[in-house]
Amino acid sequence: MDTTSNSKHRPFSIKLWPPSESTRLVLVQRLTNNLSSNSIFTQKYGALNKEDAEENAKKIEDIAFNVANEQYDREPDGDGGAAVQLYAKECSKLLLEVLKRGPEKEKELASQNNASAETFFDISKGQRAFIKAEEAENLLRPLKEPGNSYTKICFSNRSFGLEAARVAEPILVSLKNQLKEVDLSDFIAGRPETEALEVMNIFSAALEGSVLKSLNLSNNALGEKGVRAFGSLLKSQNCLEELYLMNDGISEEAAKAVCELIPSTEKLKVLHFHNNMTGDEGALAISDVVKRSPLLEDFRCSSTRVGSGGGVALAKALESCTNLKKLDLRDNMFGVEAGVALSKALSKHLDLVEVYLSYLNLEDEGTVAIANVLKESAPSLEVLEMAGNDITAAAAPTIAACIAAKQHLTKLNLAENELKDEGTIQISKALEEGHTLLKEVDMSTNFIRRAGARHLAQVVVQKPGFRLLNINGNIISDDGVDEVKEVFQKYPDVLGSFDENDPEGDDDDGENSGEGEANEDELESKMKNLEVGQEE
Repeated sequence: MDTTSNSKHRPFSIKLWPPSESTRLVLVQRLTNNLSSNSIFTQKYGALNKEDAEENAKKIEDIAFNVANEQYDREPDGDGGAAVQLYAKECSKLLLEVLKRGPEKEKELASQNNASAETFFDISKGQRAFIKAEEAENLLRPLKEPGNSYTKICFSNRSFGLEAARVAEPILVSLKNQLKEVDLSDFIAGRPETEALEVMNIFSAALEGSVLKSLNLSNNALGEKGVRAFGSLLKSQNCLEELYLMNDGISEEAAKAVCELIPSTEKLKVLHFHNNMTGDEGALAISDVVKRSPLLEDFRCSSTRVGSGGGVALAKALESCTNLKKLDLRDNMFGVEAGVALSKALSKHLDLVEVYLSYLNLEDEGTVAIANVLKESAPSLEVLEMAGNDITAAAAPTIAACIAAKQHLTKLNLAENELKDEGTIQISKALEEGHTLLKEVDMSTNFIRRAGARHLAQVVVQKPGFRLLNINGNIISDDGVDEVKEVFQKYPDVLGSFDENDPEGDDDDGENSGEGEANEDELESKMKNLEVGQEE
């Protein structure tokens, strides 16, 4: 089992998720008060008694937490801000649903719920820690109750040793015919390799033959030995719709083992391989899995050390996945050749909603190929990320034409490129017409000066519901920063920080700040009447 960590060093940031137990308890209390105390809503729909309000508050918070936690699992590199927002949104939505049902309906539903058991069993909350046999007995006791209806279990965030695994074994055997979703992510942390492999073998044998729709084995440093330890379980799965193998040390050999051990992926819709050390040879094995997954809707193979050869193989495999809605290939070493190959695959993906292609070394040629294809396909595209690809202003007309056609766009990330004022103004003009759903634009670190920053700010501030403009890390003059802040004076929270902006910085052409400032008005004047359209 390969336990080598291949995670990258990230800048320090405050994690907003998950909330502490005390925070969750406070929220339950607030929800209880909102359900039982006098308010506009309880006057209209009726208030619940204190006991029913507290019971419903706990359920609301628990459901909202799980929904938000799934969001955070899909974006593990984020600070948790999106999960926090979703957490609050779900609580508000569920609170209103309970109130609208009214006290009498709640009594009826409570009676029905008491007649049947819960379907989701989760021990992942609380402190990440080892679990001993006695604690396992207590924690897993609800799973032993006759007639229980659990179809989804989550053992994540607790580390099982041999004794705890032997407690879980007969329980899992008794449940396997009713289970549909199993989450065993991060469940052997800190265990010696020999013990960890034996634990995995126990769980695998216990669940063998179950008919699962979702299996999550992420964050377990599996390596090839770990993948093969789950061999009996993987071989028995013919109906999997979701498979998560993130941060598992999936090397070339481990990837080949995955390809070998999963007999059928005909129903697979979600396949995630984030943060592994797959490499080109491993990507060839993963591409075989993708080829056999015609229903694939969500494919993530980010931060997997895949180069040009592996990128081309994955791109060709993706041509058969015409149902793809979300594609995340960030942080690999594809290069131009793989970028061009990917553009051919994207022409077949009409249902794409989210595309994450940052840090792939696409350069202008690969970027132009992809942008040209996306312009004609993916009519419902909402998220486009192409940060860190050495894109220059020469590619801006094609990118702008693509963006102009994407009226459902909510998030655009072109950070850490070399678009400068010229490219930034062209892209800004592409956003002028429509784009009423736009929420976030990141053009940080692009050698943008005063003119580009001002034009972009004036465009996005007009969008209803816009939440964040990030133009940090550029070379905007102090006067330019003041102008942008003036544009956002009514919405200061929407404008990102300027703490890494360098007003005296030089761009790659060696222009000093004075020369750059002198040319800005001339540049903006030249581009004032620019038409955004398809590049010849």
